[in-house]
Amino acid sequence: MKIWTDLPGRTDVEAVLRDYFTLLRAGRISEAEQLVDHYPVRHVLKSLWTASVAASTDAEFAAGEWERDLSWLGELDLSHFSWSYTDSHVSIKIAYRARTVDVELSFWVKPTDAGWVLSGPATYW
Repeated sequence: MKIWTDLPGRTDVEAVLRDYFTLLRAGRISEAEQLVDHYPVRHVLKSLWTASVAASTDAEFAAGEWERDLSWLGELDLSHFSWSYTDSHVSIKIAYRARTVDVELSFWVKPTDAGWVLSGPATYW
């Protein structure tokens, strides 16, 4: 997990989040989890799937299909970073096939005994 000794700036946090998302898109889930103080990633993937692939088609999907084949992650992109006025919380809009989807990933910059870390993500609809 990335640890800063001082409160990180937006640029530093966004760089780690871009790395996190690059790893997610590549299906390297366990490596992505290592960059942040992570909540279980299963809910993140399911939310991203529901808001992107499942929402873009009328097709029926087998239960758990989003977990068996992660190739759909490669079609996701970061769309926009939104920061809180205190710079302690950042939400990221996500795009699927160049269209913004209805879910955002949210992270918190929080102090720990070791230093400052990113915690999350939560998913917001």
